[in-house]
Amino acid sequence: MKKTLILSFLIVVCMDSGCRNARTEDTDKSYSILRQQMVETQIKSRGVSNKRVLNAMLKVERHKFIPEEIRHMAYEDCPLPIGEGQTISQPYIVAYMTELLNLEGNEKVLEIGTGSGYQAAILAELCKEVYTIEIIPGLAIKAKKLLRNMNYKNIKVKIGDGYKGWDKYAPFDCIIVTCAPEEIPQPLIDQLAEGGGIVIPVGKYYQELFLVTKTKGELIKKSVLPVRFVPMIHQKK
Repeated sequence: MKKTLILSFLIVVCMDSGCRNARTEDTDKSYSILRQQMVETQIKSRGVSNKRVLNAMLKVERHKFIPEEIRHMAYEDCPLPIGEGQTISQPYIVAYMTELLNLEGNEKVLEIGTGSGYQAAILAELCKEVYTIEIIPGLAIKAKKLLRNMNYKNIKVKIGDGYKGWDKYAPFDCIIVTCAPEEIPQPLIDQLAEGGGIVIPVGKYYQELFLVTKTKGELIKKSVLPVRFVPMIHQKK
């Protein structure tokens, strides 16, 4: 009788483990299908065509950067809250801003506004090094842990004021800003390498997304899209 009970217990445990594995595989497959649909219907259909960017959007698991209670919405065509009054950007905007950087693979990129870490992960698939700054400690710590667990070894996360950039690692080939200052911060301009570009939303009530390039020390600003981002938090002292 004792042996029978032990055998029955082992069978139940194995069956339960098998069910969990099957559920995990089904869930992963479902998310993979949703990512493919996201890229086709939200991103490619709106004109993003860079194959490297599209492949990165297909690869990076956006649902892992979303709070569990709204994870079912991870691949919808909208920004989503991530806590602390911040949001993860709409997938199309992430892809569009990334495409504007025109990354080839050897660049050193500065990101202002780590948030959940999703944009940093996309960048890490496309360039050599990513330096990302988040002013809200809770978000920075959570993003750093998640990115480490996902085995991204080319991302450095800093808790700090993104308005000031990251002078220690400047100059940067590209800078991407995922929160909106009222004007382009001078430290970011100073830390941009010659020939490099900044993609940044600017404005308070009305915001425009700008592509700013530095050529022979001079800035060329091009407005590319009306947008709505959370304001940049800046420690003025």
